[in-house]
Amino acid sequence: MNVASINLFSPEFDANPYPLYQEIRENHPLFYYAEADAYVLSRFNDVSLAFKNPAFTVKNYEFQSEPLHGRTFIQMDGSEHSKYRNIVAPSIRGRELMQNIVPIIEQTARELYQPFKEKNTADFAVEFAARFPILVIVGLLGLDKKDESSFLTWYRTFVDFIADLGRTPEITEAAFRTKEEITNYLLPIIAQKRDNPADDLLSTMCQREIDGVRMSDQEIKAFISLLITAGGESTDKMLSLTLRNLLMHPEQLEAVRHDRSLIANAFAESLRFSPVTHRIMRITSEEVEVSGGTIPAKAKVIMLLGAAQHDQQQFDQPEQFNIFREDLDVEKAFSGSANHMAFGGGRHFCVGAVLAKVEMEVAFDQLLDLTTSIELAEPDNIREQGLFTRGIEHLKINYELS
Repeated sequence: MNVASINLFSPEFDANPYPLYQEIRENHPLFYYAEADAYVLSRFNDVSLAFKNPAFTVKNYEFQSEPLHGRTFIQMDGSEHSKYRNIVAPSIRGRELMQNIVPIIEQTARELYQPFKEKNTADFAVEFAARFPILVIVGLLGLDKKDESSFLTWYRTFVDFIADLGRTPEITEAAFRTKEEITNYLLPIIAQKRDNPADDLLSTMCQREIDGVRMSDQEIKAFISLLITAGGESTDKMLSLTLRNLLMHPEQLEAVRHDRSLIANAFAESLRFSPVTHRIMRITSEEVEVSGGTIPAKAKVIMLLGAAQHDQQQFDQPEQFNIFREDLDVEKAFSGSANHMAFGGGRHFCVGAVLAKVEMEVAFDQLLDLTTSIELAEPDNIREQGLFTRGIEHLKINYELS
């Protein structure tokens, strides 16, 4: 296959990108893709370099994220990035996470699983996965539970906008209408939290100060808007993808059922094997050498995370799902030293990685407690799709209750 015939937007690629990923990795480790006006990286070492080398800047978020959400720390660098990140990070990891947020996660899962107890079949993707992370976000922000339906609607509108590569006018209008609705909803609450803080993440963002820096109302609003989209979509889709992977490998599911510490292994391997995010962009500030040649300064760069995660130079038998693989360090899989790409890398490693791990552990622990067996109801009717982010819209399961 020559470079001119590569189509990263084709229906065939959407249906199954992995054969093309292998072709690109092996024969075109660096190429210019005119359709996107960008250079494309696919090998693990090159993508890792792009995450860690400051010559690959995050200026792309000025047009990819800021118009919809506002300016957030994902598009900041250096000390500015560190200060804003450190305002949020302590609340969603370590002691504060375990004390304040885990009870919210556990209660949310219990409530969503309650209807499962009245039947023996469910659409896990629709009834649990799509709702769980958004309701957790509402809880950890200390917002009124009666507003959960609004957050679910806003989340789905943003996700539709991200998936709409053709920028359909109706979808775009709905997304920016949602931006306005979120702004009008949040700004009065932020003002109230500044005057009367509570024990929640929103109050923390209103009150915490790092080196003289405190987040403005608009910055807090922008972060929450981003959190709904990025934090919601990644956990939503990973829940269904991880369960799908385990159900297609029942012997591994049984191992997890009998040793719940393996939930972390199943999550880490799913992050590698079937990541949600398949493409991330960067913009170079100077010429950069990679294994396939030289990327010029001021160039857009598309990093194919899905391809890097299946690089046979990094992972043994990468096309196989194996929660026991020895070349994936589960102990480090949710930290900045992870040897997979699903949470990004370098200074912009996902701030919510540990939170996502805890959400996954609680969700699967309760599901396995609830059931004695689970199987796919429609194994031949599961469609993973998406170009930038990939997921499953429906995951119908049959199960026996404990």
